[in-house]
Amino acid sequence: MTIKRAFLPALIGVIAVAAWTHAETGSSMEPIVLSEDGSEFRYAESGERFTPWGFNYDRDTEGRLLESYWDEEWDRVVQHFQDMRDLGANTVRIHLQTGAFMDGPETPNEENLARLVKLVEMAEETGLYLNITGLACYHKDEVPEWYDAMDEAERWETQAAWWRTVAEAVAGSPAVFCYNLMNEPILTGGDDPNDWLPGDGLSGKHFVQRITLDLDGRERHEVARAWVDTLTGAIREVDEDTLVTVGVIPWAHVWPNAQPLFYSEEVRENLDFASVHFYPRSGEVEAALEALAVYDVGMPLVIEETFPLHCGIDDLAAFFEGSRDVADGWIGFYWGMTIEDYEERGTTLAEAITRSWLEYFRDAGPAMLGQDEPE
Repeated sequence: MTIKRAFLPALIGVIAVAAWTHAETGSSMEPIVLSEDGSEFRYAESGERFTPWGFNYDRDTEGRLLESYWDEEWDRVVQHFQDMRDLGANTVRIHLQTGAFMDGPETPNEENLARLVKLVEMAEETGLYLNITGLACYHKDEVPEWYDAMDEAERWETQAAWWRTVAEAVAGSPAVFCYNLMNEPILTGGDDPNDWLPGDGLSGKHFVQRITLDLDGRERHEVARAWVDTLTGAIREVDEDTLVTVGVIPWAHVWPNAQPLFYSEEVRENLDFASVHFYPRSGEVEAALEALAVYDVGMPLVIEETFPLHCGIDDLAAFFEGSRDVADGWIGFYWGMTIEDYEERGTTLAEAITRSWLEYFRDAGPAMLGQDEPE
């Protein structure tokens, strides 16, 4: 199957609106770039160091994905962004589903592209940088049948078209910190070798996704490199500057002696920084830090997902503090309720944990960002 680019002229109106709005708002945000040696993030104009500190905004308290309510409840989304900023965040990671932006292998969903442009404009006005994570298939029943039926080559081609389309729509806004190719891609695994979404999911959501159903005699790093290069190549056709990463499960935190795949020397050439997802366990902070060090490969390292899921807030705080010499950024979770919201309504145990996390995030921010250190 060949993905035609005939649909791209249809996006001109969307892109023009984005450029016009950016010019009119006169945003003072600076694009984020890599330092000359590629070891850390910098503000493009001032040259000062940038440390991502923020939230995954992947769902609301009802478990709804952003695309299911960002139209009819836009004011609520705006309020959530303001709440995250007021907690001290400078970065928000959003998660976009494949089917929400492609109505077919060659047909973009222009309504959702326009809403994404609107979200980028709002983030710019709010002063928050966006980590745009794509190609999600979190809700299995929302995955288009045509997409699920594709073979590897067809699927990669559609994924490249997805990224080309999204990047062209938002390229140029300083609020776009990075493109994350996919959340937690894996090569093989799961009970069903023909299922792109292995396992039963977590709370009804499939966060892990396979990029191939069959290695077909290829080495793992060959497949990973080919996939990364296919998608980054599509992005670079329309956006030469925005940073690119991929959010991975740190297998070194699961199995001793495991080594990075996507951030190995054989694969990482066209990725700009490493993104890893860490959930420390109670009493095992040192083990988590040892695993984290495996991903310190000479490029910026962002802990892109973390939360007191398997530990208390004290252990999580110890993990944050212990990771400061290795990590260049930290991104937790925000699901639409503030500290005050939890205080007012009374909380379940899960809500109490989330409240403690938000309080920690608010209070730890200045130190983690180096804002309370003497000059």
